[in-house]
Amino acid sequence: MLNININTYYFIGLIISAAIIGIYFIYNKKILNSAISVNYHFTRQCNYECKFCFHTAITSDVLPVEEAKRGLKKLCNAGMKKINFSGGEPFTKPKFIGELVEYCKETLKIESVTIVSNGSLIKNNWFDRYGKYIDILAISCDSNNEDTLKKIGRNQKGKEHIKQLKRIRYLCKKHNILFKINTVVCSENWQEDMSDLINLVKPARWKVFQCLLIDGENAGQNALRDAKKMVVTKEQFNHFCNTHKELKCLVPESNELMRNSYFILDEYMRFLNNVNGKKEPGLSILDTDISVAIDNSGFDRKSFYKRGGKYKWSKGNNLDW
Repeated sequence: MLNININTYYFIGLIISAAIIGIYFIYNKKILNSAISVNYHFTRQCNYECKFCFHTAITSDVLPVEEAKRGLKKLCNAGMKKINFSGGEPFTKPKFIGELVEYCKETLKIESVTIVSNGSLIKNNWFDRYGKYIDILAISCDSNNEDTLKKIGRNQKGKEHIKQLKRIRYLCKKHNILFKINTVVCSENWQEDMSDLINLVKPARWKVFQCLLIDGENAGQNALRDAKKMVVTKEQFNHFCNTHKELKCLVPESNELMRNSYFILDEYMRFLNNVNGKKEPGLSILDTDISVAIDNSGFDRKSFYKRGGKYKWSKGNNLDW
């Protein structure tokens, strides 16, 4: 009788243990999958004045680098495989971004470290020091015409944006970094054919976005930008995409695909929830449990995969140029 009871208790114990392990696995699988790719807009400062900008310079705050590292470590522990640094313009803070890309690759061993930049402030010696820690560098460019870029606001006095784009493309090849282009389709460029430029610089990926209005950023009474005149219809966006449909690097993202499919951290490391057409910040991941921050972010995992958010984002050892 004693042996039967012992065996019974043992069997019950196994069932309970398996249930606990299963619950833990399911819970953590949700977090791991959800936090796989994060966009950290660590600064809002920028030297350009793009009329459709959706992350404007409403503050000049940047976290101390050690605090940023603490947050990145929490994200890494929550399953982050890809970190994208953006702004504003990341290279307004070259030492800060340099320290973070090195930390993410060398210490955290993150699979993919990427940056989105306008390219105007990137120096050769920065590449020499930090280029080895980057998988992808995306340069924003919305036209192959300098006059159109000036109308949009994507220019700096005394510099030609497209010339700078080509220089960065060369540096990416030199330092074994995947080169990417980001383009926002707006009222100034939706009828344009950028094929010649794209075929010349041959990006590994050309992300094409539909101009998006965000209340409080580029739309609304208190916004620093008014992008209403920059907006294009779904048909106009599709026209631009169809013009370039033969380009294999093309990755279109309409407003429907973009919405809620990105994890966006602001300068305080707060996830921005845009479910209601605004970017409403939650609690900073520095001050709360990461799972709570994720659950309140408004992130839609299905939308992330639907827009092709997971792709070959690590440069590996060989690049096909």
